[in-house]
Amino acid sequence: MLDGVRYRPSLRRPPTEANLRRARERLEEIKERIQRGTFRFAEEFPDFRDLRKVMDPSQVHSCDQIFDAFLSHCEARVARNDMSDTTLRVYRKILSTSWRPFVGALPFLSVPFSTLVKVADGHKQWGKKTYNNSISVLRRAFAFGYRDHPHALNPAMGLRSVRLSAQEQPRPDPFRIQDAEAPIAGIHKDWGEAQGNFHELRFFTGLRPSEEIALTIRDFDPIRGTLSINKARVLGIERNCTKTRQDRLIKLCPRAVRVIHRQLELRRRMRLDHDVLFFDDNGAPIQDLLCSAQRWRHTLKRLRIRYRKPYAARHTSVSWNLIVGKSPLRTAKEHGHSVETMWRVYSAWMQDAVDSDAELIRYAMEQGQAPTPHTEDLASRDASAIPAPRIPC
Repeated sequence: MLDGVRYRPSLRRPPTEANLRRARERLEEIKERIQRGTFRFAEEFPDFRDLRKVMDPSQVHSCDQIFDAFLSHCEARVARNDMSDTTLRVYRKILSTSWRPFVGALPFLSVPFSTLVKVADGHKQWGKKTYNNSISVLRRAFAFGYRDHPHALNPAMGLRSVRLSAQEQPRPDPFRIQDAEAPIAGIHKDWGEAQGNFHELRFFTGLRPSEEIALTIRDFDPIRGTLSINKARVLGIERNCTKTRQDRLIKLCPRAVRVIHRQLELRRRMRLDHDVLFFDDNGAPIQDLLCSAQRWRHTLKRLRIRYRKPYAARHTSVSWNLIVGKSPLRTAKEHGHSVETMWRVYSAWMQDAVDSDAELIRYAMEQGQAPTPHTEDLASRDASAIPAPRIPC
């Protein structure tokens, strides 16, 4: 009896004496929970054919409704600055493309573990990292929905992430100073001063790309020679904090100071009315990194340099600072790393560095372009044979 109405749900069990005894015990437990007000019909009998007669239709939620409620909660967290807008966009995309088409219309409390596993395993194109990210978002959404049903078993908790072997973990791939000057000069030659300054500064500051495109002229202190890092721009969205939510103050080397002064002079020549430090060819602030990455790739291809992602410039900066003997604590603080992580990740690469590398790095940081052989030739090699394509920003 529930709310004055008698219901007779069935259990698919042989009517043996033992099963009948368990059914009577279960009925007594249900009656006690009804008296305490903790009984939930949909949790106890999710497959009951007349479930919608027992409960108001608004109480029988589908997975789509739970996903919508979860994303609304995430939007509230973004408004309180407790979650980044980029994270919310990733959650929404994964739920919309990977899960809604397969489980969105199903009653939330009746989705079995086997269905979730089948959906996850059906995405054959997923790599390990994509698989882990996708089931992680689903686990968060299901955990949010099951907070209303603490006595029910959450099937998403059974989904397990796949392990990444040591060989599959992303490893830093820094440039040696002899290799770095060529792409710096090549980008200046191929794409002009604005793009060249943008890439050159990263080699000598280690800024994350999202931090660099968010810099303003007020972040640079020409008297102290420092750069304040306290914000980022991700997918065109302004964030008032860095990736690690820790502000940093970088003491710039003379080479980095000269790069910023060149960029400020370029701003004056173009008579720009905004305060963003780095900008596109037309003077507009850089909103995303796609154009810069395409230009980086083209120049490395023209110079026949082994391709590395633009993020390798950040790894390079950390490695160079350690090679020349800069304080590990200061290096970690300025680059937003922990000391333990920094040594674990970069120590193996640093073992191959030679004394001549340290001298060339110091020269590049203090005086300008390191006197490495063939830099001029590399920067101009085959420039007429492979013209720079039109890659508008």
